[in-house]
Amino acid sequence: MDAYDEDPRGPQGPDGPAGARLPEETAAPPEPPAPEPPAPAPRTGVAALSPRYQVGAALALAVVAVAACVHLLMVFLSLAPANTVTKQHGKAIEEWVYPEFEQNWKLFAPNPLQQNIAVQVRAEVRTRDGALRTTGWTDLSAQDGAAIDGNPVPSHTQQNELRRAWDFFAATHGTDNRPVGLRGSLSEQYLRRIVVMRLYRDDPTSREGVIQRVQVRSSTTNVQPPSWSREQVSDKPAYRLMPWWSLTSDEAAGGVR
Repeated sequence: MDAYDEDPRGPQGPDGPAGARLPEETAAPPEPPAPEPPAPAPRTGVAALSPRYQVGAALALAVVAVAACVHLLMVFLSLAPANTVTKQHGKAIEEWVYPEFEQNWKLFAPNPLQQNIAVQVRAEVRTRDGALRTTGWTDLSAQDGAAIDGNPVPSHTQQNELRRAWDFFAATHGTDNRPVGLRGSLSEQYLRRIVVMRLYRDDPTSREGVIQRVQVRSSTTNVQPPSWSREQVSDKPAYRLMPWWSLTSDEAAGGVR
């Protein structure tokens, strides 16, 4: 073969046949597209509302906050010792707090009560045959205590109605059991109606007849000191006996039930 004859494979380059690409000259793969930015999180709560409703929600929260502050202030003033504000605005404070938000403690309490006071009652009942019968003493405070004991949610009536009625009566009557001031007769009527209602509800003898008169007494017993104390107090009850109270016609007929 002649040296000048062409190679049937075509012209040869320095690294191989002409037109052949080396591995490093291979085209790079296209770059992947850039990821799209994440979508914004949806708005929740007040931010999701329109501006008009956002203003309404802000006003509602402001009203609730102001009401809460006023309530806390009123309760604080009702518990605080007497001062210029309570003397000047005492009626407004009482109307706000009582009876729904009453608190049975004070910020600066005196010595705790060291006596147990029980309210007891007996009645003179006219039976169906026309005879008069006097019932035994019924301890209304003991009944309330038994109803409260073990009850996780005792009623406000069981806890305070009878006790507050007796405190009201004792505060408006002297040691001779005579009314002091204009509220004395009101406190007597209030206490009388409560005990009559309780007798008609719980006393079998009273339910079978018509109550004519009732008599109330308090039994005060000292709380015994702890075993480590050297203090000695009497454990005998002291009684405060009220006179017999005649009932009005509506009370005798059970109109207060």
